[in-house]
Amino acid sequence: MNSGTPVNHQNVIAIREATAADSDKIWAIIREVIATGDTYVFAPDSSREKMLAYWLGADRHTYVAVLDDEIVGTFVIKDNQPDLGSHIANASYMTSPHCSGKGVGRTMGEFSLEEAKRLGYKAMQFNIVIKSNERAVRLWQKLGFSILGEIPEAFNHQKNGLTNAYIMYRKL
Repeated sequence: MNSGTPVNHQNVIAIREATAADSDKIWAIIREVIATGDTYVFAPDSSREKMLAYWLGADRHTYVAVLDDEIVGTFVIKDNQPDLGSHIANASYMTSPHCSGKGVGRTMGEFSLEEAKRLGYKAMQFNIVIKSNERAVRLWQKLGFSILGEIPEAFNHQKNGLTNAYIMYRKL
């Protein structure tokens, strides 16, 4: 993994590369976020082993967001597709529900765009942004992403049933 320079924002949110020592905190965030079954494709009962193998995989760059010496968010940047599609980044983000509204998601998003560019990517694409996750959709639009398309019934929302999802894109 390449390490970006830690960035501090006005809320004193620092972004740094994740380490193996961060696994417990990353898992705690993942577990809370997927438990509701309303924003991520992962099953709410996904195991720690499965999720950490995915999130900390060798084919991705994994980061954490730190606020007041506590890990409050995590994200990954990876190739959206292999080989001839590897110039476009894909990313996934999770923020501790306890830190909602503190700018963690925006800070991670802003950092990831700069970091993806530094890593040599030409654009970033999100393959599945759940339409009902309006906060995420608004954030990505504020950060310059466009909705390229809408996939009907792409996500089995735990409360709303089959729900549409967006494909979102932005050049870097």
